[in-house]
Amino acid sequence: MPKLIHTIAEWRALRAEHRAAGRTIGFVPTMGALHEGHASLFRAAAGEHPVVLASVFVNPTQFDEQHDFEKYPRTLAADCALMDAAGVTVAFVPSVDEMYPNGTRYGVVETEFSRELCGAHRPGHFAGMLTVVMKLLQIADAEAAYFGEKDYQQLLLIRGMREAFFLPTRIVGCPIIREPDGLAMSSRNARLSSAERALAPQFHSALVAAPTVEQARARLEAAGFRVDYVEDRDGRRFGAVRLGQTRLIDNVSLRVE
Repeated sequence: MPKLIHTIAEWRALRAEHRAAGRTIGFVPTMGALHEGHASLFRAAAGEHPVVLASVFVNPTQFDEQHDFEKYPRTLAADCALMDAAGVTVAFVPSVDEMYPNGTRYGVVETEFSRELCGAHRPGHFAGMLTVVMKLLQIADAEAAYFGEKDYQQLLLIRGMREAFFLPTRIVGCPIIREPDGLAMSSRNARLSSAERALAPQFHSALVAAPTVEQARARLEAAGFRVDYVEDRDGRRFGAVRLGQTRLIDNVSLRVE
């Protein structure tokens, strides 16, 4: 099992030992409720580094709806088992007080792209996400950090933050892992009812098959989705929809391989 730690001081002591031994570190930040998509990130990190640090922290500042934060699944025992199987060395599971010792007085704000796509529908989400990722990158002080491409807007914003603040950690994007029916793996999928889960794969198929964003939106609405947006940007189609109380996001490349 990965070594479970809860404080920054614990990790800094371990990091010093690993660095003294010449071992590099790959870092994967998560909010827990882990699945095969996370496992693919752990394996990618383990393939490049002898030490893999994973964080499990449900970050309250990136939830725009309190009930969403409260309902987010906490499954640490199962998460540790998955991390063990996927090669994680250390699991950092901090408290809110550990991550926000002076509350939320300080934060990272991006003023352009974070207000588009998901940002237009989730005010404050990306400020909360960037702030906690900045904190985690500073704490981890890893050679590389691994993020899934399902949250593609998030990935682009993190890469932009790294460049803007001259952060040394390399940011690695990893491919979306999908269920056999095409649904992008997500911790939120567990909140879908059986009927919603049966309908959910049509989200991905509409993004792939519809010739235009207008046709994709119409197809999704006709199937029973509430559509936040479908937009084409820089050779990629982005979408966000709601089924019941669950919000799903996805993106697909429009480029012919």
